[in-house]
Amino acid sequence: MSPSDLIQRDRQWHPPAHAPDYKTSVARSPHNALLSLQNTDSELTGPTFGHDDIDAGDNDLLRNYAQTGDPIGERIILHGRVLDENARPVPHTLVEIWQANAGGRYRHKKDTYLAPIDPNFGGCGRTLSDDQGRYMFRTVKPGAYPWRNWVNNWRPAHIHISVFGTAFAQRLITQMYFEGDPLIAKCPIVNAIPDPRAIGQLVAALDLNASAPLDAIAYKFDIVLRGHRSTHFENRPEGN
Repeated sequence: MSPSDLIQRDRQWHPPAHAPDYKTSVARSPHNALLSLQNTDSELTGPTFGHDDIDAGDNDLLRNYAQTGDPIGERIILHGRVLDENARPVPHTLVEIWQANAGGRYRHKKDTYLAPIDPNFGGCGRTLSDDQGRYMFRTVKPGAYPWRNWVNNWRPAHIHISVFGTAFAQRLITQMYFEGDPLIAKCPIVNAIPDPRAIGQLVAALDLNASAPLDAIAYKFDIVLRGHRSTHFENRPEGN
């Protein structure tokens, strides 16, 4: 790696840990300066997790849990590339997603939202990026749902995305939103991010060229792992 490969991160690109409008951040945010810890050799060198456990249909959420038919909802294709800070592809990276169903409910015992569970939708999928860093999922567009922040807050439709690298400590998690959703501008979690351009990089663009006619609308979402314009990751505020 040459010096020109290293791009300093923009610390203003990511949200502060303490964002009062996002109520749970008040109790969870640190009160003292954080310590930088050096990773151990075992954390940096392995093992990888899950890369050898991919089945052919794992990236098809329309089928990978279906019991009696296709899930209910707007069928979509989610695709994009995993890239580094210099727009180079990151191949063979484990990309996992999880989401609510079309009614806005997760398949989780602690989700008590009144929307019904869809018996044909599990809400989880996984795939490996190819040699050019490309990934693709088929799924349904998740619904918005209420959450106990203020009296009437609703989360925008979103999909959680996990990217797992080549070593045990190299896991990053983010959320992806959908172009044109009016709830994005109303969400206290989203608006904890100070730079509108950073919010824009969490929004998947409508991609009619990749849509399947009479089948599914496509959205494109590229994931940038490092650099001063990296995708915002929930578990590492400064990127990776």
